[in-house]
Amino acid sequence: MNWITRARPKTDRIACPWLIRRFIDPDATITYVPKDDVLTYARDHGGHSFDAPGAEFDHRDGKCTFEVLIDHYGLGDDPALVRLAAIVHAADIDSELHSDPLGPGLLAIGLGGLDVEADDHRLLERASFVYEALYAWSAQQSAAGAA
Repeated sequence: MNWITRARPKTDRIACPWLIRRFIDPDATITYVPKDDVLTYARDHGGHSFDAPGAEFDHRDGKCTFEVLIDHYGLGDDPALVRLAAIVHAADIDSELHSDPLGPGLLAIGLGGLDVEADDHRLLERASFVYEALYAWSAQQSAAGAA
């Protein structure tokens, strides 16, 4: 399935594709388009829109898109994923930045990534390691009872 979102991803638009490919749709194609084209592109190309105003999956009820996807696909029973969601939430929602101690660091990585990589798909490829590493760390913390 094709998943469509806004170009120039930093936090949610990197975290969500990682989540989608890792837990929801391993063969997913991620397409980045200008923000005003997300809904039209998704409609015209038969894909799921995410993290854009009016998208099928977007922020709702105080949750970032990453959390909305976890809820929608019933992935909330994975404590490591729930821990990672708290980090993504903090990094993605300005008013919640300090709700998790790792939020500012993830935001810094996301913002810095925009400066070092001009190609959105290459940025996704490079940044996916960060989410894989944070998920592994979250799993260790959950297993140790420290999260």
